[in-house]
Amino acid sequence: MDLETVRTCAAVADAGQFQKAAAELSITQQAVSKRIAALERQLGVRLFTRTPRGVEPTIDGQAFLPHARELLRAADRALASVRADRRPLRVDVINSRGAASGLLRDFHRAHPDVDLDVVMLFDVDTAVAAIRSGAVDASFRAVPAPGHPLPEDIAAVRVLDEALHLLTGPAHALAAARSVPLAGLAGHRIWMPGIVPGTEWACYYDDLVAEFGLTIEATGPNFGSDALLDTIADTPALATFMSEQTRLVWPAGHGLRRVPITDPTPVYPHSLLWHRDNPHPALPALRAHLTPRALDAPGTWTPPWTRPAEPPHPGH
Repeated sequence: MDLETVRTCAAVADAGQFQKAAAELSITQQAVSKRIAALERQLGVRLFTRTPRGVEPTIDGQAFLPHARELLRAADRALASVRADRRPLRVDVINSRGAASGLLRDFHRAHPDVDLDVVMLFDVDTAVAAIRSGAVDASFRAVPAPGHPLPEDIAAVRVLDEALHLLTGPAHALAAARSVPLAGLAGHRIWMPGIVPGTEWACYYDDLVAEFGLTIEATGPNFGSDALLDTIADTPALATFMSEQTRLVWPAGHGLRRVPITDPTPVYPHSLLWHRDNPHPALPALRAHLTPRALDAPGTWTPPWTRPAEPPHPGH
């Protein structure tokens, strides 16, 4: 069914006259008549009947018009979904409670006129594929993780290093500590269900374990943050890593403790990724808002693949 013919039918019904509808559509009255006649032939019914003041819908026309208007609304939504200047800015974050989501909330407060769609994709490969296909405009990820090189058409800039804390229950051996050196976690069981081998966050923790001799257990099903907090609260032998800016609420009876980690402090590196040819008008504002914060600060640790390459020595 031709949408312009359907649009003409709706315009005639609204205007009550072929002449007024023609003026609103910027076409001739003859063109309006031809479109309505063609639609009536296609449907096999009369849509309008003439009156002393113009035209009005027949019973069949009245039955057809609500569906015609819905067709037009669906067409408008379809167009808006692919027009960068009319659709929300779609941004992927690794989770809804972490630092990246906080950065987006800050951006929204600074730019309340920008519509945002926030999505959560699985890993960096899924995020890059979505950026390249246009399904999302940008993503917060740790890059370039081993085995996950970025294509040349994907740009990335590191925007935030987020410190990790140790989260313990009240009976854990380190619960009363004001801080704990990273090397002091060796021998303690750190439970982090949900780490998927090969993902960028798994690469991060693999390097952390290798460099400092830690024990991270990813065994058991991942029932979500509430179940994780319940287990940590009730199991003195277990602790977990929790990002400093992760927003969680737990029952007062859990008695959970956040213990800062020092010497060095492990930080999770967040980079913003986007397609170099993305035309969304709000994307430059998002990039400008995300000025890099606390990158490679003294006393912090990140995996080697997140650090800038050292310049070559003279003579090399």
